[in-house]
Amino acid sequence: MIRYDILPTRCGDLLVAIDERGLVHVDFVAGLRPLPDMRDWLQDGEALAPFLAEFEAYFAGRLQRFTLPLAARGTAFQQAVWRALCDIPYGETRSYGDIARAIGKPSAVRAVGAANGRNPLSIIVPCHRVIGQNGSLTGYAGGLPIKQALLALEGSDA
Repeated sequence: MIRYDILPTRCGDLLVAIDERGLVHVDFVAGLRPLPDMRDWLQDGEALAPFLAEFEAYFAGRLQRFTLPLAARGTAFQQAVWRALCDIPYGETRSYGDIARAIGKPSAVRAVGAANGRNPLSIIVPCHRVIGQNGSLTGYAGGLPIKQALLALEGSDA
């Protein structure tokens, strides 16, 4: 059973979903990619309260590293990319090439970009901290204005 709730944030409404193992989906409701099919999901603010509290602390500037249990589903390659994203420190950015090198696959830059784009746990797995090799902001499922707002919240120069 997947339980969810919607958290209003300064960047827009955030869909947060969990199963019995932990977070399975975090995304901006008005983002660029379609939301998952939620017909069988149960809205449960009480079950989501500890998860939403960490997001509230993050958006208030009081939390830099999440402690929530993660249960994202993906291929072994995607999981490796997502783990590398979690190693990007708060307030810093990395390029797709940096991530490819970090996972030991320096020629897999495009595949890293694709895995980054399939990240089901926005903010928690900080794909917003990945920028172009030339320092430019690149795609973000929530939209570039949200990516820019998240980087500004974290004090990034990007």
